[in-house]
Amino acid sequence: MREGLEETVNIARVLIQGETRWAIVEDDQVYRLIGSPFDVPQRGERLAALADVRLLPPVVPSKIVAIGLNYLMHARESGQEPPAEPQAFFKPPSSVIGHLDTIYWPPGTERIDYEAELCVVIGRRAKNVPVERALDYVLGYTCGNDVSARDFQRNDLQWARAKGSDTFCPLGPWITTGLDPRNLRIIGTLNGEVRQDSTTADLIHGVDRLIAHITRWITLEPGDVIMTGTPAGIGPMKPGDEFAVTIEGIGTLRNRLERIE
Repeated sequence: MREGLEETVNIARVLIQGETRWAIVEDDQVYRLIGSPFDVPQRGERLAALADVRLLPPVVPSKIVAIGLNYLMHARESGQEPPAEPQAFFKPPSSVIGHLDTIYWPPGTERIDYEAELCVVIGRRAKNVPVERALDYVLGYTCGNDVSARDFQRNDLQWARAKGSDTFCPLGPWITTGLDPRNLRIIGTLNGEVRQDSTTADLIHGVDRLIAHITRWITLEPGDVIMTGTPAGIGPMKPGDEFAVTIEGIGTLRNRLERIE
């Protein structure tokens, strides 16, 4: 637990009167965050009602490390064996959008899929982290959608445009601290209909193991994000659809898909 904050706190980036601010969200109210979210933050005075501010992406990562086939039932629905080691790929920072921002359908693809995911936000520099200390490096958790262009994914040798196109990494609505990531319910709904419903207990490689594995080769900086994989139930979206990711203890991330004109 971080000094200066209660055990579970929602840390957000918000736009208020044209200014970007770090904030703490509590009971539909927004409070000023004093200090850095990565170094003993404190709750300050009330700024506004949550309904009166725009929620920005909750973090500006230098990198997003995403993990494929990391839920047992998703591996089975994909007809693949569960991987012995985490299967990592990158999504660029330019793909990040926030709660209620629009996902744009890029030219040249015929199928865009949703993937509801628990995302880890790193709280301090992490390199060669042992498994038993891995969660000490976590600031908190947020909801994510690993938007994927399936035909690009099938046709390209690398997944850069399939997974990393602009707007293909919705994150939000905020970062929640103090959670135990081992058994959180995760639900994905398409236009209000449940399509994914699982828990993080089905993860093949848990958060602690992912951090230990990744930091053997890659230094993670404060604010970097690990997308931990998606449960079974993935499927396509069409323009005008809204996909929502709800994770126990965090909240709901909503984004609508639209074509680029």
